[in-house]
Amino acid sequence: MSTTIQQRVIPDSMVNLDCCPLLQRIYHSRGIQSSIELELSLKHLHHVNLLKGVDAAASRIADAICKQSQIMIIGDFDADGATSTALCMLALRDLGAKHIRYLVPNRFDFGYGLSPEIVDVAAEQHAELIITVDNGIACVDGVERARQHGIDVVITDHHLAGEALPNATAIVNPNQPECQFPSKHLAGVGVAFYVMLAVRQQLVSVNWFRSQSIPEPNLANYLDIVALGTVADVVKLDHNNRILVHQGLQRIRSGQCRAGITAILSVAKRKPQALVASDLGFAVGPRLNAAGRLDDMSLGIECLMTEDDEHAASIAESLNQLNVQRREIETEMQQEAELAIASVRLDGEIPRGLALYEPQWHQGVIGIVAGRIKERFYRPTIAFAHQDEHVVKGSARSIPGVHIRDVLDQVNTENPQLIEKFGGHAMAAGLSLKKENLSAFEAAFQSVLNKTVAADVFSPVIESDGQLLAEEYDLSVAELLKQAGPWGQGFPEPVFDAEMILVSQRVVGEKHLKVRLVGPCGLSLDGIHFNMDQDSWPMSGQPSVRVVFTLDVNEFRQQRSLQLLIKHIELQTNGKDLNG
Repeated sequence: MSTTIQQRVIPDSMVNLDCCPLLQRIYHSRGIQSSIELELSLKHLHHVNLLKGVDAAASRIADAICKQSQIMIIGDFDADGATSTALCMLALRDLGAKHIRYLVPNRFDFGYGLSPEIVDVAAEQHAELIITVDNGIACVDGVERARQHGIDVVITDHHLAGEALPNATAIVNPNQPECQFPSKHLAGVGVAFYVMLAVRQQLVSVNWFRSQSIPEPNLANYLDIVALGTVADVVKLDHNNRILVHQGLQRIRSGQCRAGITAILSVAKRKPQALVASDLGFAVGPRLNAAGRLDDMSLGIECLMTEDDEHAASIAESLNQLNVQRREIETEMQQEAELAIASVRLDGEIPRGLALYEPQWHQGVIGIVAGRIKERFYRPTIAFAHQDEHVVKGSARSIPGVHIRDVLDQVNTENPQLIEKFGGHAMAAGLSLKKENLSAFEAAFQSVLNKTVAADVFSPVIESDGQLLAEEYDLSVAELLKQAGPWGQGFPEPVFDAEMILVSQRVVGEKHLKVRLVGPCGLSLDGIHFNMDQDSWPMSGQPSVRVVFTLDVNEFRQQRSLQLLIKHIELQTNGKDLNG
């Protein structure tokens, strides 16, 4: 599969950003137009009052606190849902609520969101107010069931709204119609954080804290949780989200962190003092997610909520073991998926979209497998698993240029009886359908992709920030770039490319390639390529290669050195791609 390395576009007119030329180039190519966009203090956050529905939501929640009503948080079973749930539980407690509980629908029994069935459970537990976090915008039937029980519902969500909105007491979602909030990329935990700010504002206005002789809480204490959920949910790191993530990272680095996050970092062998956003995404998030994928997300929520270091360490170890188990299941499923793809290649070509199903696949892992297959073959991928005797559940991951939720919407429009339900974002979505409709769905899926997406979208493109000067291959530059973020979705970590000589290579950790390279001006450089396709490794000679990489800091035996973290490598002599 041919990969295009494309230089990022730098605007013709650039403003002075008061930083070194390298960083100026990087920031400009990511759309930064003023130094204000690099200011990451809390005072630059968009104001809470810009969120549609937030006043009504805050008023209803504040009233429940003042009356000490029974409040039930209904969360989701991923990291964003877990962090949102933990944040609301902790914040409401600090705001003075005494009767707060949470429910996270078990994905195997209830499925996603505020279903009528989970509302019935909440009613049995005497809930008087339900607050949804990271779900609810599509739960029309669930809200109606709550009304039948006499339970008010406040929805806090960030997913795209459908044609019909639930008849809730209040809806707070930057992506609902007519919401003027400038950042449409808040994660569920970001929305929940804003709602808690509004609730505090409302309680101050009614003199609640003084009348109850309780301190007005500093909700910034929970920004470590907000940062974790924001990064783990892979939402775009626009200016507002970068502020939230930066502030959370600062708290973690300084030791002002929840015991549970500290414990997960410990089992993941990450140093809090040197933490960057990608550590939250690749080390903490997956371990938290493992609870919801294989067992019960309550385990992850309890890890975030506990204030006892020993208890946190015990839960973190359990989460780590679940993550090991998840990886084993994922590996087996991915191998089966790749065998299935090999059998459906058309004249050597892979279909534009991949819809894969095996009856024995684990429902909690299909999202990860869809993501792995998407990365491996650069195709929008949907992995399906058995939900019950008649229904299969699918998890979709997409590529740039293919808005997967819009694709599913068009499939649904053209084939109204095919999909039972669906929802999601541009890059990820979920759906369910009857097992007997799988073949018809796959045909409709391919048809929409063939009609609506240009062929060149299915060729992988790596965007590069260009070449480095010889003096920029330096440990201090690597450290500067690490601290210049936070980097993430929509604000990617700086990536560079160069022609080099591959001097030596060896396998480490069974599947990683450790290399020695000669770069510009004869520089000797170390690099590592994680999870490289073993069949494609060059085995002899000292070939000329084109390398795409980030500058990384390698720590070994308390020594820090520059290392290239290789994203892509290909031979220059015949264009052979060494990534498979």
